[in-house]
Order: sequence, then structure tokens, then C-alpha cells
Amino acid sequence: MAITDSIFKTIAYFDLFHYPVSADEIRKFLDTPATPFQVTAALDELLNKKQIFRFDEFYTLSNDASLIHRRRKGNEHAEELLQIANRIGAKLYKFPFVKGVGISGSLSKNYADEGADIDFFIITQANRLWIARTLLHCLKKISYLTGKQHWYCMNYFIDEEALLMTEKNIFIATEVLTLKPVSGSDCMDTFFEVNNWANAYFPNYGEQDPAIHHNTGRSWFKQLAEPIFNNRLGDWLDNYLMHVTGRRWARKEKRHKVNMKGNPMALRVAKHFGRPDPEHFQKRILDMLENKLRELTNKHGAQLTDEDYFLRKEII
Repeated sequence: MAITDSIFKTIAYFDLFHYPVSADEIRKFLDTPATPFQVTAALDELLNKKQIFRFDEFYTLSNDASLIHRRRKGNEHAEELLQIANRIGAKLYKFPFVKGVGISGSLSKNYADEGADIDFFIITQANRLWIARTLLHCLKKISYLTGKQHWYCMNYFIDEEALLMTEKNIFIATEVLTLKPVSGSDCMDTFFEVNNWANAYFPNYGEQDPAIHHNTGRSWFKQLAEPIFNNRLGDWLDNYLMHVTGRRWARKEKRHKVNMKGNPMALRVAKHFGRPDPEHFQKRILDMLENKLRELTNKHGAQLTDEDYFLRKEII
């Protein structure tokens, strides 16, 4: 595969989010091995052909310098939010049965626009996900009283029995590798090991960041609650809360409810996970990417629509 074709794919993916990328970032997200020198040479070739644009150190498919200002402003805001997110993530880890906490979403890519949410990825003890999720969402309800509910977006839960991401595609691979661990270093390390398939998508990416807060003891809340529910009562309660949550979300979907951003509210509910339905945002991004790559193929004659690449977008 020509490196220039891989560069087109990478810039096109981030272009979906109106996000210009640096040469180093492009190399990290290429789907083929490449040295920094090879990437720089290929970028110069594309610039000379006027097939991409550069503003300062950033590359984009759009001849729009305002995107650079937008990115820098978002990067600055992300620095502020990440400090808050790390503190909140450490707090979430103190809840019963929480084994690992990471920052996901746009903030994990060091970007946050005005009014951005703080999205958290939560790993729980096996068979106690729904107890942990219910307790954490009680905290989120309290956050509404201070208007900080957008700092507590805990929208993706798995437990230790479901560490392997079953949806293997370029979107999920990006989310896995950019996930920022906050607490529960042992559990988060295991998660990355189990999902090392993502490195096949981005062979130049390198190592994940270590967790900010390590396993430095248990809170009194954990020490008190976990023994109470590590028994048959806990088994019953976890199953009960799973069914209650599933029925509630099914009613939301039936009424076609949307969240504050206008996106459909949908949650896949099972014993070992509670996660957004990929038929919504994830599928939309993958479809948009495929359409954009076909447009670039027709415009520039690049080989961007080969069968192997689009086989990757299938949900396995």
C-alpha cells in the first residue's frame, strides 16, 4: 500500500470531525508501517499536488485556516478539562466494584469544544456491573444540582468478563488506543493487552499512557459495600438492576427520545456490558468515512476503497 493512500485515509478520518492533524499524529494513525521521514516525504508530495493543505504544522483536506484556530482553542480547553476529569475519575474509582476508569470521547484525543462532556469508560468487577453503574448514576443525579452533569458522562460500562471489544473496526480501534487511563492501572493494563488487536490497525501508534492514579488502597465505601454484595444477594440485585435498566432504556428508544445534543438515546444492555448502540453514532461515522474515501478515490485516483480496508469496518 502506498503511504500517500494511507495518509489520505488518516486525514479523511479526522476531517470528519473538522480536526487538522500534525505529521506525528498522522504517522501514529496510519494503517501501514512508516518512518517519520517517509511520512514527511509523502506529505510534501501531496502538498505539491495540492491534494491536501497545510496551515502551520497541521494538515487537512479543507482549505480553511479557521480550523487551526478551532483546534488550538479546543486543545487549550481540553488541558483544563483533563485536570478535572482526572480528579473525577479518581473519585469514581472509589465506588464499589469499580476496577478501572478511563477518559474516552473527544477529550481522550486532547480536544474539547465549548460545552464539551467528560466521557468515562468504566470497568467493573465481574457480575457486579449493574450495581456499580446504579451507584455511579446516583452520583450523576446529584451532579444535576450543581449543573455539572456534563462532567459525569459514564456511558460505556464493561465488566472483567467482557474486556474484549467485540466490535472490531477502525472507529473502535481509535477509541481503544486513545483511551486515557485514570485509575485502576492493573485492570486497564489487562484491557489493553486483551485488545491488542487494535494495534494491527495502527502499527505506528506505540504504547498507551499509564494510569494517573494507581491502585493505592480502597475507600471506606468500597470496603463497606463490597462484602455486603459479594454473595447471592449481590447476584440477585445485579440481575434485577440490569432488567430494570433494560426496560427503562427500551421505553426511551420506543418513544424515540434524544439527548441534549439531539442524538437518539439507545443502550445495549447485557449481563457483562452496558454500552451505546453502535447503530447510531458509530455506524454514522463509519458510513461517512466510507463515502468520503470514495469521493477522494474519484477525485484523486488514490486506492482508498480496496476490499481489505472496508472489510475492517464490519462489526465482528
